[in-house]
Amino acid sequence: MKSRVGNSVAIVLVLFVAAWPAAAQQPSPEAMAAAKELIAVSRAADQFKTILPLIAQQLKPAIVQGRPEVERDYDKIMPIMTELALKHFGSVTDDMAAIYAGTFSAEEMRQVTAFYRTPVGQKFLDKVPDILQQSMVLGQKFAQRLMQDFQKSVTDELRKRGHNI
Repeated sequence: MKSRVGNSVAIVLVLFVAAWPAAAQQPSPEAMAAAKELIAVSRAADQFKTILPLIAQQLKPAIVQGRPEVERDYDKIMPIMTELALKHFGSVTDDMAAIYAGTFSAEEMRQVTAFYRTPVGQKFLDKVPDILQQSMVLGQKFAQRLMQDFQKSVTDELRKRGHNI
């Protein structure tokens, strides 16, 4: 079950990354500047840093597969992998800015940036990592319950149809 959740996280990330090139239209310099400022003020890099360990923990069971020696080495290389991932994040900031600029007007982005600079905006940004972590735990629990209910329902239905399961 955990590997399925990990695979789901990986699939979401692949789809997210695959969407970046879709912003091929050239936004205006004003929109790009507003988008880059929004990305900086919204601490997008910090949010990325927060999610990396969570993704690593999701992938760990599928890679380690109960082997203690692999688990030790996995834990040792995660800081290296995190740094590598962060280097890649820096190279996609312009692509992210293009997505923002293609989605929002420069004025809309300035308004969102202004919100993030307010006390409540700063509080929101401070709380996002914890909310994200709690949401991922909640999502895992929901997926586990859903899979159990789904398995029971499928088994019950197949038994009604004469299958010995």
